[in-house]
Amino acid sequence: MPQSSVAKGIAFSLICLVLLGVMPIISNLRPAALEALPFAFALSFWEVMFGLPLLIAEARHGDRGIFGAKLSTPVRWRVIGVTLLTGALFGGATYLYVVGVEKAGAANAAIAMQATPLFAMILEALFLKGRKTPAELALTFILLGALYYLGTGGTFQMSGLSIWFVLTLCVPLMWTIAHTFIKVEFRLTPITPTQVTVFRVIVSMLILFAILTALNPADFLAVALDAILQPFSVLMGLVYFAELVFWFRSMRHIDVSLASSINAPWPVLTMVLAFFLLGDSIALYQVGALVVVIAAIYGLTRVSMKKELAQPIA
Repeated sequence: MPQSSVAKGIAFSLICLVLLGVMPIISNLRPAALEALPFAFALSFWEVMFGLPLLIAEARHGDRGIFGAKLSTPVRWRVIGVTLLTGALFGGATYLYVVGVEKAGAANAAIAMQATPLFAMILEALFLKGRKTPAELALTFILLGALYYLGTGGTFQMSGLSIWFVLTLCVPLMWTIAHTFIKVEFRLTPITPTQVTVFRVIVSMLILFAILTALNPADFLAVALDAILQPFSVLMGLVYFAELVFWFRSMRHIDVSLASSINAPWPVLTMVLAFFLLGDSIALYQVGALVVVIAAIYGLTRVSMKKELAQPIA
């Protein structure tokens, strides 16, 4: 197992910040005729194409990861199950990501995807019976309020709640569930970040291709090939793949909470690029919601880290 380095983890997370910031812009710059499902499949296809050479090179340089491990039958089946589950989650998240960025807008979708720490806390409370301090609860309600304010277009009225914004919130939820399972595999097996990324995108690609085939039985091959050959599919696949690799590498060195807090400001980059490249207008309520969301995430991260430091070492 490689030694951890906090400096490397922070550097990898900063690279993720930049890549995350440009991804919504690439998605919305694609041709209007390229629909969300074919685009999601095509970018997953290119993720696999970019990942396989790296996977082979990694093995040739001696880092065989999971392939070089002697796993018991139960562990082997667990790894297969986790791969299928996380692949399905990431496949669904990829499609909803493309739809959310298109329908809710790049800026709104970017801020909505900052809900990852919120879902992490909820899942921890539900399944790990984690007790929350008053500060954590207060910051959680502030984060919820900011997201609700953004989803209602700055009105706080339920009638103004965007269904597309709500669907976009499913993306960080799926990410959080998948990352929780993957983090466990990193601790229990020698699987590498590249292997995790390639395995899960293969599953995602196959699932999205199956759905695309079912919805376009007469010309699914033509639709799939046309989407694959689009330059923006290639670019999105490359950037998405690179972001995943750097994200998983950061998880090898630092906690998810710290990595998430470092990534928190990426919607700022998305807002700036959306204004100049997409011609999107940025409303004052969006800026205000973003500031509150980032402040709440940093607050939750600091409280969480203080709790960890205060826990007695077993």
